[in-house]
Amino acid sequence: MREKIDALTQNLNRTIVGKHEAIRLVLVALLGGGHALLEDVPGVGKTLLAKSLARSLDGKFQRLQCTPDLLPTDITGTNIWSPKSGEFTFLPGPVFANVLLADEINRATPRTQSALLEVMEEHQVTVDGVSRPVPQPFFVIATQNPIEYQGTFPLPEAQMDRFMLSLSLGYPSADEELEMLQNLQQGIKVDELQPCMTLEEVAQLRHLCSKVQVETSLQQYILELVRTTRQDEEITLGVSPRGTVALQKATQALAFLLGRDYAIPDDVKFLAPHVLCHRLIPRGGRNARSVVERLLRAVPIP
Repeated sequence: MREKIDALTQNLNRTIVGKHEAIRLVLVALLGGGHALLEDVPGVGKTLLAKSLARSLDGKFQRLQCTPDLLPTDITGTNIWSPKSGEFTFLPGPVFANVLLADEINRATPRTQSALLEVMEEHQVTVDGVSRPVPQPFFVIATQNPIEYQGTFPLPEAQMDRFMLSLSLGYPSADEELEMLQNLQQGIKVDELQPCMTLEEVAQLRHLCSKVQVETSLQQYILELVRTTRQDEEITLGVSPRGTVALQKATQALAFLLGRDYAIPDDVKFLAPHVLCHRLIPRGGRNARSVVERLLRAVPIP
């Protein structure tokens, strides 16, 4: 399966120039069975990365443009009365896909955002008392601009906790931006990407990731990191047990992507800021990443 991962990475690198770490993190979320939140300024390639991944997987892709007038049923689907049959027929919403891109998720109202809570955690949608499973594998990539606050609704803690990890792409270097312009002349487009991995192979890779060995000492290290966030005086809200599980699953996925069948402390240290920062609330406007980095220096490494 290693050649499949290499092919998928190469596919993404064709459209996303120089963002190897971001691509690896998105693949960690995919293979770890979680979801990814891309937080960055407009125009750096968040949507392009999500669409490129969806094109690379041989599954159904749906794009959801979040706006203040979006309704929960616009996400989940709704029952429509059919005069011909004399009964209600369920019209599925965009969540019935393998890869869902929720673009500018913080522009949807809290009521609409809550429509994603059930499906992101339980992989099912309940409408009028009937629960319907979504296709598997199911992967959500959401984007938001953390700088612009006009016309936005901050994601509640319960929603943020649904994302395995958060990341940002950042501005490209001068060489990378030049390569982008050259690719534009060569006509490399997302729509021209060919699927290089099937849904069955994604499921197999997820299973292999779950078999990566995590020693008890490393699990205790993960646990100590998380529990420290609940006791630190600079943090109002610490990381939940869901975050503990997410950090271990992400660690297993990263180790697998790096060609190992065992996890090491460096995997945890690399992923901790991406898995923990968006789950905690610092006191006094402190920066979440600097708080997590301080905890990483304070907690002994096994």
